[in-house]
Amino acid sequence: MSDVLGIVKLITPLIAAVIVGNWFLSEAKRAKIAGKPWYTPYLSIPGFLILVVLMIPLLLWVVKQ
Repeated sequence: MSDVLGIVKLITPLIAAVIVGNWFLSEAKRAKIAGKPWYTPYLSIPGFLILVVLMIPLLLWVVKQ
């Protein structure tokens, strides 16, 4: 039973990453078709989520220095 729970705990963030990644790619494609600047997808909700997740390790590293 604990093995199943461990597998579920490992798979859940991967599924969330796939969902947010696909959402971001759809925003990027929509922006490219509309002829908007390259940074427009990063100003959307999935772009903001991706930037926050990428910034957390960097901020932790800076704080520890």
